[in-house]
Amino acid sequence: MNRIAATVLSLEAIVIGLAIPVAIGVSDVDASTAVPVGLALVVACVTAAALVRRGPIGYYLGSVLQVVAITLGLVVPVMFALGGIFAVLWFLTLRLGREVERADAARRAAQAQAPPDEPAQG
Repeated sequence: MNRIAATVLSLEAIVIGLAIPVAIGVSDVDASTAVPVGLALVVACVTAAALVRRGPIGYYLGSVLQVVAITLGLVVPVMFALGGIFAVLWFLTLRLGREVERADAARRAAQAQAPPDEPAQG
């Protein structure tokens, strides 16, 4: 689950980075505002991607960033859709990732209890 969550956040960082020139050119946001805010969000996404391997703080930060990405739609309207897509991916990752981890743990426990295979006689 960590790898998928980190991938979602990394791709989101790229999309947010690409939204900076859109905010400046299309939405007429001042570059002195768009660049630092956009880069701060990119760094936050990359940081959260790195932190998902270290514990729950990365997942909390990633969840907050999903709300922020959708809120960016107030400035760059296409971010409503893109932020929504990433939010859906993020929450599917959280939900399905836990189920996959449980199934994997059950499979490993069953394998650990099973007797070893006997060597083939030949």
